[in-house]
Amino acid sequence: MNVEVIAHLAQVQSLTAIAIGLIIGLGALGACIGIGIMGSKFLEAAARQPELVPLLQGRMFLLAGLIDAAFLIGVALAMYFAVGNPLLTVVQKAAVAAAGH
Repeated sequence: MNVEVIAHLAQVQSLTAIAIGLIIGLGALGACIGIGIMGSKFLEAAARQPELVPLLQGRMFLLAGLIDAAFLIGVALAMYFAVGNPLLTVVQKAAVAAAGH
């Protein structure tokens, strides 16, 4: 491999690292804000109608699980790009094709 291909691979890896940080960071921020808002609304509803607490509590935990699931899907996608980055193979194939011509 020549120096230009190595530079392209390094650039893809560095941009992938930035993207991974953004995916995980913004996903965590969104999940925390969502669960915080949901928790505050649950407490407001429980204070207004205490007899509905068991019903609201079950729904709150269901929504908390869905919010966390969305965040964990983002983490899984970020780890996929960290471990088995398909963008690197595209750069390598392009380098091989360019070298063949």
